[in-house]
Amino acid sequence: MVGFSQTDGWVAFAKTKFDAKYNEKAGEYFLFPTFSADLKALVGKQIELEGYYLPIDVDGNAYIILSKFPYSQCFFCGGAGPESIAEVYFKTKTPAFEADEFIRIKGKLKLNDSDLEHGNFIVEEAVLVK
Repeated sequence: MVGFSQTDGWVAFAKTKFDAKYNEKAGEYFLFPTFSADLKALVGKQIELEGYYLPIDVDGNAYIILSKFPYSQCFFCGGAGPESIAEVYFKTKTPAFEADEFIRIKGKLKLNDSDLEHGNFIVEEAVLVK
């Protein structure tokens, strides 16, 4: 393991630097990540995250959004940074959660630095730990 506990993905995500860049197609600025070498080394490996389920409407319920912070303080509503959320794709049917339910998941890390339709931190093949 490099630099941090594999069980605390939020610490790893926090080492990401973000720069605002103008997107011609969208006609606005977006934050683009520069991932640390330590974080890149975890791509495809199992990580764990615990956090709050955000009731964000996702097409087809393909994934959920997990946040380090409750809804009132999250990236979308409360001003936290993009390093505080992750897209989570479960191995099996997505479980039903309540808004702000605190859960722990584990799965394989994927990073996204170019697709504006998705988050920067993605956990695939996830399972619910608690």
